[in-house]
Amino acid sequence: MTQAPGGVATGDADAPTTGGESEGLKREFSLFAIFALAFAFISPIVALYGIFAFAITSAGPAMWLSFFVVLAGQLLVAMVFAELASRWPFEGSVYQWSRRLFHETYGWFAGWAYMWTLMITMVAVAYGAAGFVPIVLGIDPFQPGTQLLVALGFLVFGTVMNLSSRRTLQAFMIASIAAEVIGSIGIGTVLLFFHNEQPLSSVFHSAGAGTGAGGYIWSAEETPRPRLDVPKAIILSLVTVAGVVTYASLALILAIPDFGAVISGKVVDPVADTISFQLGSGITKPLFVLFIIGFTASLLAIQTNCSRVMWAFARAEVLPASRVLRKLSPGARLPVNTILTTAVIAGILLISTQSEDVYLTLISMATGGFYISFALPVVAATITRLRGRWQPGEWTLGRWGMLVSVTASVWVVFEYFNIGWPRAEGVPWYQDWAVFVMTGIVGALGVLAYLFVRPQVVAAEDRLLADSTSVDWSGPPKPQEPA
Repeated sequence: MTQAPGGVATGDADAPTTGGESEGLKREFSLFAIFALAFAFISPIVALYGIFAFAITSAGPAMWLSFFVVLAGQLLVAMVFAELASRWPFEGSVYQWSRRLFHETYGWFAGWAYMWTLMITMVAVAYGAAGFVPIVLGIDPFQPGTQLLVALGFLVFGTVMNLSSRRTLQAFMIASIAAEVIGSIGIGTVLLFFHNEQPLSSVFHSAGAGTGAGGYIWSAEETPRPRLDVPKAIILSLVTVAGVVTYASLALILAIPDFGAVISGKVVDPVADTISFQLGSGITKPLFVLFIIGFTASLLAIQTNCSRVMWAFARAEVLPASRVLRKLSPGARLPVNTILTTAVIAGILLISTQSEDVYLTLISMATGGFYISFALPVVAATITRLRGRWQPGEWTLGRWGMLVSVTASVWVVFEYFNIGWPRAEGVPWYQDWAVFVMTGIVGALGVLAYLFVRPQVVAAEDRLLADSTSVDWSGPPKPQEPA
């Protein structure tokens, strides 16, 4: 057995061995498999459909240029996370990194915020997928109660898929990539080259509109070479999805027949309306089948990530019912109990959030949640660098690390407040303040849960202090252990 930079053993011993964190998950995800999971997690179709209507009504066609700003900021975050994943390739990502950079309590709240953000996102994606079904069936839009039941059906389907096997999950993710390519790139190409209604210069104008996140997935302990493969998957998936979204959104913008109708709100669904207008209703139904596949794959990937974060908490014994939640299924060694728990909690959230504008509210909450969850480890990593305590893993930014880390910290903090700041007119107060409301509720629940498990968290911190993979704040950097 050899020692990697930072004193962490490589191979199967990459799994944490402190705090009751014995290894258990099978390493069955290849580089392509974790890329497929990450691709589905971010999902070009979900990302584009989730923000297009809001963005075009807020900033007009000029919203397309903002994609490059967001990509630049998120790429900085992705590079910081790639370094963290290479140093600590453990299940739980945000939770594991934050606790090793700062403190067990700090990491606990970072992981708690991330875990609830993922469950809120599961609800948003399931609800969004249900909205496409009437289009495919050629019927009137669902009433809220019916859409709720259909959304629950998607949630159940995703849970069954996650409980089946990793190979089944991988196969579905590969199918989803094909759906994304056809649905985003294929249709985008047809619109871009054969159905332009607007000049390219239109993307430099707001057309009278007012002024107006992505996520990642890591299954590090289910990957044979996590220190190199996970950083690659993080960056490659973000760049690939960003390219697809940018390309497809440009095609949609230039194909819109009437900017005024879209910006005024007369056209409620500019994506479906534009595609139907340009290509006819015959292409709309099969296209939205691909949309459903994309949303479903995203739901599966998000639940996979959430269940692993919850399992990492349980393995460290810092959640209520940890002994039950950390159990793995025989044979496949899947975290069955955490998969089921995420489904139950998401189902409860789905039932409790019925309103006409629930989807946009959930999207706002989820986006804000991702930024605050990402801010905690990124800021911690920056402070660690500033104090001279950082030791890189196999994948490193080298001399650029400090600049990237500081800039990424500024970006995620700015974006959290930028997204959360209430500025919309004519919407319910809870939608306008959705991000801060979500932060307050999740934070309050976190304090209550933390008080319940505080003795276990203190014990975990004691074990963490003895762990050579954590940052030692008491003195100079630890020397590297020889191979």
